[in-house]
Amino acid sequence: MSSERPQGRAAPSPPPVGVEKTWGGPAFSRELLRLAGVGKRFGGFVVLNDVGFALRAGEIVGLVGPNGSGKTTTINVISGLLRADSGDIVFDGRQVNALPMHRRARLGINRTFQVPKVFRDMTVRENVEVAALAARVPRNTVDAVLDEIGLTGVTARPAGSLTANQQKLLDLGRALATGPKLLLIDEIGAGLNPAELGAIATLLQKLAARGIALIVVEHLLDFLGRITERVIVLGAGRMLFEGTLAAAAHDPEVVAAFFGG
Repeated sequence: MSSERPQGRAAPSPPPVGVEKTWGGPAFSRELLRLAGVGKRFGGFVVLNDVGFALRAGEIVGLVGPNGSGKTTTINVISGLLRADSGDIVFDGRQVNALPMHRRARLGINRTFQVPKVFRDMTVRENVEVAALAARVPRNTVDAVLDEIGLTGVTARPAGSLTANQQKLLDLGRALATGPKLLLIDEIGAGLNPAELGAIATLLQKLAARGIALIVVEHLLDFLGRITERVIVLGAGRMLFEGTLAAAAHDPEVVAAFFGG
Protein backbone atom coordinates (compact mmCIF):
# COMPACT_ATOMS: atom_id res chain seq x y z
CA MET A 1 0.00 0.00 0.00
CA SER A 2 1.36 3.40 -0.96
CA SER A 3 3.00 5.51 1.74
CA GLU A 4 2.05 8.71 -0.06
CA ARG A 5 -0.53 10.95 1.51
CA PRO A 6 -3.98 10.08 0.09
CA GLN A 7 -5.31 12.83 -2.15
CA GLY A 8 -8.51 12.98 -0.15
CA ARG A 9 -6.65 14.13 2.96
CA ALA A 10 -6.17 17.60 1.45
CA ALA A 11 -9.79 18.08 0.46
CA PRO A 12 -11.23 20.05 3.40
CA SER A 13 -9.78 23.51 3.79
CA PRO A 14 -10.18 25.45 7.03
CA PRO A 15 -13.57 27.17 7.14
CA PRO A 16 -13.48 30.92 6.62
CA VAL A 17 -13.74 33.21 9.58
CA GLY A 18 -17.22 34.64 9.82
CA VAL A 19 -20.59 33.39 8.80
CA GLU A 20 -20.25 30.90 5.97
CA LYS A 21 -21.65 27.42 6.47
CA THR A 22 -19.08 24.65 6.87
CA TRP A 23 -19.19 20.88 7.44
CA GLY A 24 -22.53 20.42 9.17
CA GLY A 25 -22.63 23.59 11.26
CA PRO A 26 -21.88 27.32 11.27
CA ALA A 27 -18.27 28.33 10.68
CA PHE A 28 -16.88 29.19 14.09
CA SER A 29 -13.36 30.49 13.68
CA ARG A 30 -11.90 28.86 16.79
CA GLU A 31 -10.08 25.55 16.49
CA LEU A 32 -11.32 23.40 19.34
CA LEU A 33 -9.52 20.09 18.95
CA ARG A 34 -6.30 18.95 17.31
CA LEU A 35 -4.80 15.48 17.22
CA ALA A 36 -1.23 15.07 15.96
CA GLY A 37 0.61 11.79 15.56
CA VAL A 38 -1.66 9.94 17.98
CA GLY A 39 -0.82 6.29 18.51
CA LYS A 40 -2.18 3.52 20.68
CA ARG A 41 -1.01 -0.07 21.22
CA PHE A 42 -2.49 -3.01 23.06
CA GLY A 43 0.59 -5.11 23.72
CA GLY A 44 2.24 -5.63 20.35
CA PHE A 45 -0.92 -4.76 18.41
CA VAL A 46 -1.02 -1.27 16.90
CA VAL A 47 -4.56 0.07 17.19
CA LEU A 48 -3.90 3.68 16.17
CA ASN A 49 -0.96 4.80 14.05
CA ASP A 50 -0.18 8.49 13.45
CA VAL A 51 -3.78 9.71 13.60
CA GLY A 52 -4.12 13.45 13.20
CA PHE A 53 -6.91 15.89 12.40
CA ALA A 54 -8.46 19.13 13.64
CA LEU A 55 -11.99 20.22 14.47
CA ARG A 56 -13.53 23.63 14.97
CA ALA A 57 -16.35 24.62 17.28
CA GLY A 58 -19.68 23.91 15.62
CA GLU A 59 -18.32 21.36 13.16
CA ILE A 60 -19.57 17.82 12.67
CA VAL A 61 -17.17 15.21 11.35
CA GLY A 62 -18.03 11.60 10.63
CA LEU A 63 -15.54 8.94 11.67
CA VAL A 64 -15.97 5.81 9.56
CA GLY A 65 -14.14 2.62 8.70
CA PRO A 66 -14.48 -1.15 8.79
CA ASN A 67 -14.86 -3.00 12.07
CA GLY A 68 -11.58 -2.93 13.97
CA SER A 69 -10.28 0.14 12.15
CA GLY A 70 -9.79 2.19 15.33
CA LYS A 71 -12.87 4.42 15.34
CA THR A 72 -13.98 3.80 18.91
CA THR A 73 -10.38 3.76 20.12
CA THR A 74 -9.96 7.23 18.63
CA ILE A 75 -12.82 8.66 20.65
CA ASN A 76 -11.66 6.71 23.68
CA VAL A 77 -8.26 8.44 23.63
CA ILE A 78 -9.91 11.83 23.06
CA SER A 79 -12.32 11.36 25.97
CA GLY A 80 -9.67 9.92 28.28
CA LEU A 81 -11.20 6.48 28.64
CA LEU A 82 -7.87 5.32 27.21
CA ARG A 83 -4.56 7.18 27.26
CA ALA A 84 -2.73 7.62 23.94
CA ASP A 85 0.75 6.10 23.89
CA SER A 86 2.15 8.75 21.56
CA GLY A 87 1.25 12.04 19.93
CA ASP A 88 -0.59 15.12 21.13
CA ILE A 89 -4.23 15.84 21.89
CA VAL A 90 -4.90 19.55 22.28
CA PHE A 91 -8.36 20.67 23.36
CA ASP A 92 -9.33 24.33 23.53
CA GLY A 93 -5.69 25.35 23.53
CA ARG A 94 -4.62 22.91 26.25
CA GLN A 95 -2.79 19.61 25.95
CA VAL A 96 -4.94 16.98 27.64
CA ASN A 97 -2.96 13.77 27.04
CA ALA A 98 -2.29 13.19 30.73
CA LEU A 99 -5.69 14.24 32.08
CA PRO A 100 -8.12 11.58 33.35
CA MET A 101 -11.58 11.29 31.85
CA HIS A 102 -13.41 13.27 34.55
CA ARG A 103 -10.99 16.20 34.16
CA ARG A 104 -11.53 16.25 30.42
CA ALA A 105 -15.29 16.17 30.98
CA ARG A 106 -15.05 19.28 33.14
CA LEU A 107 -13.08 20.99 30.38
CA GLY A 108 -15.92 20.24 27.96
CA ILE A 109 -15.32 16.80 26.40
CA ASN A 110 -18.08 14.23 26.76
CA ARG A 111 -19.39 11.24 24.89
CA THR A 112 -22.12 8.70 24.31
CA PHE A 113 -21.70 4.94 24.02
CA GLN A 114 -22.84 2.48 21.37
CA VAL A 115 -24.58 0.58 24.18
CA PRO A 116 -26.01 3.31 26.45
CA LYS A 117 -24.53 3.37 29.95
CA VAL A 118 -27.64 4.59 31.78
CA PHE A 119 -28.30 3.99 35.47
CA ARG A 120 -31.12 1.53 34.91
CA ASP A 121 -32.68 1.64 38.39
CA MET A 122 -32.70 5.45 38.57
CA THR A 123 -35.35 7.59 36.95
CA VAL A 124 -34.75 9.44 33.71
CA ARG A 125 -34.60 12.74 35.61
CA GLU A 126 -32.18 11.36 38.18
CA ASN A 127 -29.86 10.16 35.43
CA VAL A 128 -29.61 13.67 34.02
CA GLU A 129 -29.39 15.25 37.48
CA VAL A 130 -26.40 13.09 38.39
CA ALA A 131 -24.57 14.22 35.26
CA ALA A 132 -25.34 17.87 35.94
CA LEU A 133 -24.23 17.52 39.56
CA ALA A 134 -20.95 15.85 38.58
CA ALA A 135 -20.24 18.65 36.13
CA ARG A 136 -21.17 21.34 38.66
CA VAL A 137 -23.62 23.00 36.29
CA PRO A 138 -26.86 24.69 37.42
CA ARG A 139 -29.65 22.24 38.20
CA ASN A 140 -32.09 24.20 36.04
CA THR A 141 -30.09 22.75 33.14
CA VAL A 142 -31.87 19.44 33.71
CA ASP A 143 -35.31 20.57 32.50
CA ALA A 144 -33.83 22.18 29.39
CA VAL A 145 -31.93 19.00 28.54
CA LEU A 146 -34.96 16.75 29.06
CA ASP A 147 -36.97 18.99 26.77
CA GLU A 148 -34.26 19.03 24.12
CA ILE A 149 -33.97 15.24 23.98
CA GLY A 150 -37.74 14.79 24.01
CA LEU A 151 -38.04 12.80 27.23
CA THR A 152 -40.13 15.18 29.33
CA GLY A 153 -43.02 12.71 29.28
CA VAL A 154 -41.05 9.88 30.89
CA THR A 155 -38.95 11.67 33.51
CA ALA A 156 -40.28 9.56 36.40
CA ARG A 157 -39.76 6.21 34.71
CA PRO A 158 -36.79 3.98 35.53
CA ALA A 159 -34.18 4.32 32.79
CA GLY A 160 -34.09 0.55 32.37
CA SER A 161 -37.71 0.56 31.18
CA LEU A 162 -37.03 2.85 28.21
CA THR A 163 -36.89 1.73 24.59
CA ALA A 164 -33.50 1.44 22.87
CA ASN A 165 -34.04 4.80 21.16
CA GLN A 166 -35.03 6.49 24.42
CA GLN A 167 -31.98 5.09 26.21
CA LYS A 168 -29.75 6.47 23.47
CA LEU A 169 -31.41 9.86 23.84
CA LEU A 170 -30.94 9.68 27.62
CA ASP A 171 -27.27 8.79 27.15
CA LEU A 172 -26.94 11.86 24.92
CA GLY A 173 -28.89 13.96 27.43
CA ARG A 174 -26.56 13.05 30.27
CA ALA A 175 -23.62 14.17 28.14
CA LEU A 176 -25.43 17.42 27.29
CA ALA A 177 -26.13 18.08 30.97
CA THR A 178 -22.39 18.53 31.54
CA GLY A 179 -22.27 21.56 29.22
CA PRO A 180 -19.93 20.06 26.60
CA LYS A 181 -17.96 21.91 23.94
CA LEU A 182 -17.16 18.63 22.18
CA LEU A 183 -19.41 15.57 21.93
CA LEU A 184 -18.14 12.18 20.83
CA ILE A 185 -21.06 10.14 19.47
CA ASP A 186 -20.53 6.38 19.15
CA GLU A 187 -22.91 4.71 16.68
CA ILE A 188 -26.04 6.39 17.92
CA GLY A 189 -27.94 5.32 14.80
CA ALA A 190 -27.54 1.57 15.23
CA GLY A 191 -30.88 -0.21 15.47
CA LEU A 192 -33.05 2.87 14.99
CA ASN A 193 -35.86 3.18 12.47
CA PRO A 194 -35.92 5.92 9.79
CA ALA A 195 -38.12 8.28 11.82
CA GLU A 196 -35.86 7.93 14.86
CA LEU A 197 -32.78 8.50 12.72
CA GLY A 198 -34.31 11.64 11.28
CA ALA A 199 -35.05 13.03 14.73
CA ILE A 200 -31.51 12.27 15.93
CA ALA A 201 -30.02 13.93 12.83
CA THR A 202 -32.06 17.07 13.46
CA LEU A 203 -30.99 17.16 17.11
CA LEU A 204 -27.28 16.78 16.28
CA GLN A 205 -27.52 19.58 13.72
CA LYS A 206 -29.14 21.84 16.34
CA LEU A 207 -26.30 21.13 18.75
CA ALA A 208 -23.70 22.00 16.12
CA ALA A 209 -25.58 25.19 15.21
CA ARG A 210 -25.05 26.50 18.72
CA GLY A 211 -21.33 25.81 18.65
CA ILE A 212 -20.89 22.27 19.99
CA ALA A 213 -18.40 20.26 17.94
CA LEU A 214 -19.28 16.64 17.22
CA ILE A 215 -17.30 13.59 16.14
CA VAL A 216 -19.80 10.97 15.03
CA VAL A 217 -18.69 7.35 14.73
CA GLU A 218 -21.18 5.67 12.43
CA HIS A 219 -21.64 2.82 9.95
CA LEU A 220 -24.84 4.31 8.52
CA LEU A 221 -23.49 6.51 5.74
CA ASP A 222 -26.93 7.78 4.69
CA PHE A 223 -27.41 9.03 8.23
CA LEU A 224 -23.99 10.73 8.20
CA GLY A 225 -24.86 12.34 4.88
CA ARG A 226 -27.78 14.10 6.58
CA ILE A 227 -25.60 15.83 9.14
CA THR A 228 -22.21 16.45 7.54
CA GLU A 229 -20.16 16.25 4.36
CA ARG A 230 -16.80 15.85 6.08
CA VAL A 231 -15.64 12.35 6.95
CA ILE A 232 -12.43 10.77 8.18
CA VAL A 233 -11.90 7.16 7.13
CA LEU A 234 -9.75 4.87 9.25
CA GLY A 235 -8.31 1.54 8.20
CA ALA A 236 -6.20 -0.72 10.41
CA GLY A 237 -5.63 2.17 12.80
CA ARG A 238 -4.38 4.75 10.32
CA MET A 239 -6.05 7.56 8.43
CA LEU A 240 -6.90 6.59 4.88
CA PHE A 241 -8.91 9.62 3.84
CA GLU A 242 -10.25 12.97 4.97
CA GLY A 243 -12.70 14.84 2.79
CA THR A 244 -16.25 14.67 1.54
CA LEU A 245 -18.40 11.60 1.88
CA ALA A 246 -18.97 11.58 -1.88
CA ALA A 247 -15.24 11.66 -2.60
CA ALA A 248 -14.57 8.90 -0.07
CA ALA A 249 -16.78 6.52 -2.05
CA HIS A 250 -14.40 6.81 -5.01
CA ASP A 251 -11.09 6.73 -3.15
CA PRO A 252 -9.15 3.51 -3.99
CA GLU A 253 -7.80 3.01 -0.45
CA VAL A 254 -11.24 3.48 1.07
CA VAL A 255 -12.82 1.06 -1.39
CA ALA A 256 -10.08 -1.50 -0.69
CA ALA A 257 -10.52 -1.14 3.08
CA PHE A 258 -14.26 -1.79 2.92
CA PHE A 259 -14.47 -4.29 0.12
CA GLY A 260 -10.96 -5.75 -0.24
CA GLY A 261 -8.71 -5.52 -3.24
